[in-house]
Amino acid sequence: MKKLKSVPELEKLRKKIQKERDPNQRYIAVCGGTGCRAYGSEALADTFKKEIKRKGLSKKVKLNMTGCHGFCERGPLVVIYPEKIFYQRVKLEDASEIIGQTIKNKVIVDRLLYVDPVSKQKIQTEKDIPFYRKQQRIIFGSNGLIDPNNIDDYLALGGYSALAKALFKMKPKEIIEEVKQSGLRGRGGAGFPTGTKWESCRAAPSYDGIRYVICNADEGDPGAFMDRSLLEGNPHSIIEGMIIGAFAIGAHTGYVYVRHEYPLAVKNLDIALDQARKYGLLGQNILGSRFDFDIRISRGGGAFICGESTALMASLEGKMGEPRPKHIHTVVHGLNGRPTNLNNVETWANVPLILNQGARWYSKIGTNGSKGTKIFSLVGKINNTGLVEVPMGITLREIVYDIGGGIPGGKKFKAVQTGGPSGGCIPEKILDLPVDFDRLTEVGSMMGSGGMIVMDEDTCMLDVAKYFTKFLTEESCGKCVPCREGLDRMLDILTDITEGKGKPGDVELLLELGDMIRETSLCALGRTAPNPVLSTINYFRDEYNAHIKDKKCPAKVCKDLITFSVVKENCNGCTRCARGCPQGAITGGKKKVHRINQELCIKCGLCRDACKFEAIKLGSELHLSLMEKGDRD
Repeated sequence: MKKLKSVPELEKLRKKIQKERDPNQRYIAVCGGTGCRAYGSEALADTFKKEIKRKGLSKKVKLNMTGCHGFCERGPLVVIYPEKIFYQRVKLEDASEIIGQTIKNKVIVDRLLYVDPVSKQKIQTEKDIPFYRKQQRIIFGSNGLIDPNNIDDYLALGGYSALAKALFKMKPKEIIEEVKQSGLRGRGGAGFPTGTKWESCRAAPSYDGIRYVICNADEGDPGAFMDRSLLEGNPHSIIEGMIIGAFAIGAHTGYVYVRHEYPLAVKNLDIALDQARKYGLLGQNILGSRFDFDIRISRGGGAFICGESTALMASLEGKMGEPRPKHIHTVVHGLNGRPTNLNNVETWANVPLILNQGARWYSKIGTNGSKGTKIFSLVGKINNTGLVEVPMGITLREIVYDIGGGIPGGKKFKAVQTGGPSGGCIPEKILDLPVDFDRLTEVGSMMGSGGMIVMDEDTCMLDVAKYFTKFLTEESCGKCVPCREGLDRMLDILTDITEGKGKPGDVELLLELGDMIRETSLCALGRTAPNPVLSTINYFRDEYNAHIKDKKCPAKVCKDLITFSVVKENCNGCTRCARGCPQGAITGGKKKVHRINQELCIKCGLCRDACKFEAIKLGSELHLSLMEKGDRD
């Protein structure tokens, strides 16, 4: 690698790279995201390499291990260019057939194509698959085209051209104004206007002139993996955004604070930083501009609270990751007491796009108050699990049904939680809600970093509220009393209710505690922590009443509120239930009616699954069965 000393040298290198690449060359892109790697995509890529070499195609066929393609449910994913043929759930033994048929003879391997569950038609290209059709992948789309360990791939797609424009054709204030005009809001959860934040940081006084920029990659929400996939698949987009931001703000040092549990993201980012330095795109005198800036990686210890800005900065300083009061904002008094600008991974990745395409172009995407696109991790009881990038303003129904493919097994949709563990649960009656920062907040949820968990009819909303409250209780730093004690008390009440110990007044007490925690907690974690409880009470009050008054769990999830019994008329003494019981709680010989010892029963339901004669019923089902029998008699 030769260090680039000017923009003309950068453009000369870019043209050289593009000239050496034939757009019509056969090219195999194997998804190298963490999800597909778990399915064995690394071994699949190695098999492709061997097959290409064995068949003498090394000079004609290019193979890339790219970042995540988004459709995680269907991994390992393989895309064949230039036709963009999309193969899913590809196995090691399929590699030879793909090389022999598709690469050599241009024949489609039908069994590897995606089959539309509605039309039953086989779909050949990615863009025609319903999962991708309604997406607008302006940020995430390059993931499937770039080898994250090869900076030339990023340069070939126009990488670092926005940086060149910022350094030589724009003044810092002009860059900030462009970002302000774009309407970009922080994608880490708070949704604060990015340009305004940059402007405040640049204007803040610094006694020694030192300022910092930080990339928050401490993605701690359960089920969220957007930032990880961007760092793994396209690290240069984040690096370029950070350099532009640093130049605009006047910072010369940057940090990427990344979760320790993201080893592939750290590895690919480290390689990308080293390559950027060798090309002169990072470090001293970037592209001959006399602007110096470098980025360091800091690995967090996995504390959820360190996603909060002041706690993150305390951790960077080597202190305990605890938040502090924001009487003075971090743009004025942040890391080491200096003005500090912190944005998350996705926010930084938007910056090069805005400078290249223009604020006017970007601001046309989305809604009045929320511009651009948003990447969500779509998980839970949904057919198409994965990462989706959609324009702001798309409805939840479109995401769940048109992109997500609806609920598995034809079951009914019940709720979707947005915003991570501090988000709210949104019911079916407002599923047509447009997704943007303000509308989600209005209904008791929030955008958060982009987690989206779908739940079906078999989900107990109290169990969900208890799960997230337990998570937040464990992740609370304990510094302030409202969060530390308030959440713990909420968890105690929820636990009692789900164990059949609920009593009148519990719901009112939860509402009172929730309001108190919201109003008096030190940081955003505490102020949003009651959302799961408050939103489930608001939209699913009947389930709370059933648990407390009737001592029943409508979804049949809370074990202490369910009882398995044997219907004598249906039991023929086959012993299948007894043989499958792990506790030995079922007694009765062959051809004799069996009994369940309630003291030994752990409510696992294996007996019910084993019985072929519908002789095992839940208490509520048995009651209904007896009533129906009485009606017939």
